[in-house]
Amino acid sequence: MDSSLPHIIESADCGGSTKPKDRLISLLDQIEVHVEQLRKDAWKLEEERDTLLTTLDTLKNNEILSGLEETDRDDVLKYAERLSMRCLTVDVLVKIQRDQIQEEALHQVNGLIDGLIVGLREDPIGTRQRCASFMSACSSQGLGTSDKNFETVILGCTIDDQKQIKKRLQGLLDYIDKMHTIQLL
Repeated sequence: MDSSLPHIIESADCGGSTKPKDRLISLLDQIEVHVEQLRKDAWKLEEERDTLLTTLDTLKNNEILSGLEETDRDDVLKYAERLSMRCLTVDVLVKIQRDQIQEEALHQVNGLIDGLIVGLREDPIGTRQRCASFMSACSSQGLGTSDKNFETVILGCTIDDQKQIKKRLQGLLDYIDKMHTIQLL
């Protein structure tokens, strides 16, 4: 990101032919570009932190742990927990303005996704299919069968929330596929 922020020239006469309002609007346009870049950078940091937490959680629930001796398993779990707690010390927040309906829709979507995560251990194949149907509901291309209930609920969310939900679902699909690959080895 370019760190050179626009500066306000306090002199009323800037030697140019542009009106003061036009200069201010131009300055605001430049600031808007920086604000949007800041939001994108914060989203990336938040995604990176969430990916690390998901990876650590996956490791803590991995079947490979059950094959370890108890002391080794405890060592690995303590190490993973320490890293999780350290990762949670990083707090990145990009606030999204929502009305009450959008808040409720997001809450419903999160509940449906949480249901996927809970069902993952019992039925990984069914969970993957359901997750794929949620992803399809997020896409205008109509890839595969989409979950109509999920589609209805996600349409009540903000555009920013929809983008985040789609990334979250893609991450979950990638995780399921990665876990399936590990189990095949």
